[in-house]
Amino acid sequence: MNDPKGQAQYESILLRVLWMVVYLLVWQVAQFILGAVVLVQLIYRLIYGAPGASLMNFGDSLSQFLAQIGRFGTFHSDQKPWPFADWPSPRAPEGEAPHVVTPAPHPVHDEEPKL
Repeated sequence: MNDPKGQAQYESILLRVLWMVVYLLVWQVAQFILGAVVLVQLIYRLIYGAPGASLMNFGDSLSQFLAQIGRFGTFHSDQKPWPFADWPSPRAPEGEAPHVVTPAPHPVHDEEPKL
């Protein structure tokens, strides 16, 4: 006999498996990008003596995104990661303070009209 509830559950798990395969591919790309961010951040740290704030923020958001994929893939959460949820916002840094670039001073403008 056809059990409608069992059929819906079977279709649900097939859809979840499909999403898990898609997010597995996304995981591979995001993992590569995170590795590149780590390498660029290391080079930035060696040159400027402190890590870059924008790289810190992006790396933290990306690592949280990877954690969301892991939680979804291991059935710890039913919430699909981005783009179905908001992109994770970066947390406050717990390590070194980021390198701060001070804005360049604006040139002084002469108030007298030029002839």
